[in-house]
Amino acid sequence: MIKRLGKYAFQAAIILAALGIFALAPISAAHAQSRIKDIADFEGVRDNMLVGYGLIVGLNGTGDDMKDADFTRQSMVAMLERLGINVRDQIENIKSDNIAAVMVTSTLPPFSRQGSKIDVSVSAIGTSESLQGGTLLVTPLVGADGEVYAVAQGPVAVGGFSASGNAQTVVKGVPTAARIANGAIVEREIDFNLNAMKSMSVVLRNPDFTTARRISNAINAYLGEVAARPSDPGTVRLTVPDRYNKNVVSLLTDIEQLRVEPDQIARVVIDESTGTIVMGENVRISRVAIAQGNLTIRVTETPQVSQPSPFSQGGTTTTVPRTNVQVDDGSDKQLGLLDTGVSLQELVNGLNSLGVGPRDMITILQAIKASGALQAEIEVM
Repeated sequence: MIKRLGKYAFQAAIILAALGIFALAPISAAHAQSRIKDIADFEGVRDNMLVGYGLIVGLNGTGDDMKDADFTRQSMVAMLERLGINVRDQIENIKSDNIAAVMVTSTLPPFSRQGSKIDVSVSAIGTSESLQGGTLLVTPLVGADGEVYAVAQGPVAVGGFSASGNAQTVVKGVPTAARIANGAIVEREIDFNLNAMKSMSVVLRNPDFTTARRISNAINAYLGEVAARPSDPGTVRLTVPDRYNKNVVSLLTDIEQLRVEPDQIARVVIDESTGTIVMGENVRISRVAIAQGNLTIRVTETPQVSQPSPFSQGGTTTTVPRTNVQVDDGSDKQLGLLDTGVSLQELVNGLNSLGVGPRDMITILQAIKASGALQAEIEVM
């Protein structure tokens, strides 16, 4: 009886293991997919850029030079006049170096409400050497329409520093740029009623026909009706179903969690300045032969000094030239053959086997593209 139970337990373990394998299969496949919220944006849910001009005070002699920064001097005079102090007659005698003119930038998040706080960035525009220890005075931040949406003020936090002496100067980071955490208060809201929308656009961050169709199919399959249709490679038009009327937030919450597999074109991105090459998964090569080699001539001069023997009467000290010439004509390089339809990994392995570096690989890829054998788009940054 015990042996029989042991046999049944062993069979049950095998069945459970098989069920576990089948259960894990769709999970692993799902990891290759992306959520819609990670590859697309929804109409109306967007940031807004803000900018302002202000003054930072309290600098320890690292502010703007009043002789070279007239705008800083004029801004300080205007600020003091607003506070009831008239120094316009003495404007030429102002020599303070503890003040700096700065540009203040920030991003107004979507649906920010009046009274909420946002971070701001501060950047010097004059001759200031460092903003360390400074305090930003009240600075209105305006949008593209010229309206004030936030007001910034507070002590700045600098990520770098600068120290100098008579013979050496040490600079770490950028001491003329700083941030103020929660340094601005939102004063004006952007009027946008999301729940009142009857239709909206789902905008793809990387436009693609196939991805747009997959997103619309995933949305329609979830809703059980044809509510989404791709209008172009970068836009999917979504009609709000009746059951989500005046509850668009719930609709977007359900839709953004749906998973689709984004498609992408075969592309090779090249950064000439750094020698960086990024190749997509779908890059393919037709049958082509590749050879790479450069002629290198290296001339090294190592002159030697020849001296006469000790106590010699007629000898003189002279310099004897020694020249070493080395020629590398690339004779050790081999002709590599890449077959039709090779994958990205095979392409990289083939080029590496030729001893090709990133710089030479850029030239080879461009030559392969020119020959018509590279089935991908090359984008040079």
